[in-house]
Amino acid sequence: MNFVVFVNGLILLFMAGLMLIDAVIFPATAEVFGTSALIIGMTGAALTITTRGEFTGLARLQTFLLTSSVWLTAALAGALPLYLWSMSPVDALFEAMSGVTTTGSTVMTGLDDTPRGVLMWRAMMQMLGGIGFIVVGIALLPILKVGGMQLFRTESSDKNDKELGNAARFAFATLSVYAGLMVLCAIIYRIGGMSVFNAAAHAMTTVSTAGFSTSDSSFGQFDSAFLQWTAVFFMILGALPFAWYIRVLYRGRLRSEQVLALLWTLGALIACVTLWLSLTNGTPVLEALRLVAFNVTSIVTTTGYATTDYTLWGPFAVAVFFFISAVGGCTGSTSGGAKVMRWIILLRAARAEIRKIPLPNAVSTIRYEGRKVEDDVMSGVISYFTFFALTFGGLAFTLGLLGLDFQTAVSGALTAVANVGPGIGPVIGPAGSFAPLGDAAKLVIVAGMFLGRLEMLTVLVLFSPVFWREA
Repeated sequence: MNFVVFVNGLILLFMAGLMLIDAVIFPATAEVFGTSALIIGMTGAALTITTRGEFTGLARLQTFLLTSSVWLTAALAGALPLYLWSMSPVDALFEAMSGVTTTGSTVMTGLDDTPRGVLMWRAMMQMLGGIGFIVVGIALLPILKVGGMQLFRTESSDKNDKELGNAARFAFATLSVYAGLMVLCAIIYRIGGMSVFNAAAHAMTTVSTAGFSTSDSSFGQFDSAFLQWTAVFFMILGALPFAWYIRVLYRGRLRSEQVLALLWTLGALIACVTLWLSLTNGTPVLEALRLVAFNVTSIVTTTGYATTDYTLWGPFAVAVFFFISAVGGCTGSTSGGAKVMRWIILLRAARAEIRKIPLPNAVSTIRYEGRKVEDDVMSGVISYFTFFALTFGGLAFTLGLLGLDFQTAVSGALTAVANVGPGIGPVIGPAGSFAPLGDAAKLVIVAGMFLGRLEMLTVLVLFSPVFWREA
């Protein structure tokens, strides 16, 4: 247990360092972030000093506790400067949890007049959350066999670990790819006309598929086809498996079923909605293509940017945007959602069951990436979707009890558990925010974001009495 506390202390020290950077760069909010850095840094130092020592290893049950606790620690630490600045405790926690889980839902309005230090802190939290989930997705969740993620380990990380020598080198390579994409994105944004500040902030929240912007109009503040297509490109890159990048760089192997499936899914959705928008609304085809490509990619990759209020396109568009919220990007990427790999396995399992109806004695083997999907993987995938549905339903029901209308409650629950950002409707849709919700509803959504980012089972197992007896 000491190791769990020790790592949480390191997280606090790292976040204190980011706060100090923010304080130095943005003098207008230097006092807020300097004070926060002092408090968080002293707490982190106390935790690491009192728990340092020789660690013989991390038990599997302790790994669950570590995985869950670091996100909660990061959110609480990230909320402190927001609270000291001007936000209520609940709003500060909501914004910080949305940041570190890369959800992108916000309770903040008047962003155009918000101090740059605060806006950059929101972007920094999403940058941290993005790389944090990549590390957890590659290193921890497959070992814990959470929702079929162990298949991702056999698919992409084991061989790469061996080729790069050890896990540390593999982690460094992953971090290098993440940072490289972010720098490249910022440079292209700057070339496209963004200020240095906006280019840096939006590069952080694009590659992390997180969606915090510096304006109430989100990415719509940039009326530039070049910038919007650039964002589409980098949102897709952020939604691809980072272990796949390593495989391409070191082995030259491009083939990946989930990468291909994500690209085909995006292409089909964009084509259908573009055709519908052009025919029904009379929007010119190229303009419709740009609008649809940006907003569909944003929702599928769970980035959460918006360039327009797509809920005004009609009921068909509203239905499409609601359901694609659950798709998600690839496993081992910065994206939230159910993940493409799980959808592939689930659909192939459903197809196998349908084929068994006329031929009950037939033997069907479900394969992924050319290998048989083992029973424990299939069980993990089914368990994930079961808990995803139960969590979504429980959140929606609770939000309804708290007085939210049906549309807001249902879309708010889905956008939280899928870590998407905007919901549907006039309140929390792409043109609104979560600010009008009561504190109780906000806390429910905070819980949903936390559960969704950590794949539900990783957190829910902590409520099992068996866990604490064996821990």
